[in-house]
Amino acid sequence: MAETSAFREAVGGWANGGPGERARELAGRLGLRTAVLLEGLSDLAAVETLAARQGRDLAAEGVCVVQMAGAMNVGRYALTLGPPGLGLRLTGLCDIRERPFYERGFGRAGAPADAVFACSDDLEDELIRALGTARVEELVHAEGDDRAWQTFLRQPAQLGRPRPQQLRRFLGTKKGRKIRYGHLLVEALGPGQVPAPLTHLFASL
Repeated sequence: MAETSAFREAVGGWANGGPGERARELAGRLGLRTAVLLEGLSDLAAVETLAARQGRDLAAEGVCVVQMAGAMNVGRYALTLGPPGLGLRLTGLCDIRERPFYERGFGRAGAPADAVFACSDDLEDELIRALGTARVEELVHAEGDDRAWQTFLRQPAQLGRPRPQQLRRFLGTKKGRKIRYGHLLVEALGPGQVPAPLTHLFASL
């Protein structure tokens, strides 16, 4: 785990104009063959939680999951990790509106666009629909966020909005909440509830 974290840090530095020697060294030491590019930390929490639930050790399989702090960075990360850089096979998960950025970034790096799996809106939307709003509200209550949730619902901008949209917006209203619920929502999934984009991503690894 420590070396995986070090690799992610080294890749981030390289993608932002720093040297690549450390990333190359760690990639060789870890035996990496595939990189999964994610938009942010909440996606990373969800993917790592699902891997643990499925009993998969992605690092042992030569897979490194990398969050890029935003889809706009996919071009740099694809060039760094893909054929022009470390030569890793690329795959990724993104919001549907960010898919064009991924496809262009993968294309410039010589990676296939069909290795990108897009959520219908975003990953939180997929997870909320998979679980159902009642179950998600149960999790909000169990996490001690019920008072904040009720205050949020009374905001004028939320009046009359569909419950799934309210929940999605609520998860993003406090720093760290999306990351925490990225883990919790995946943990709560029952048999057959894993959203299709995550299912397809894991099947490709």
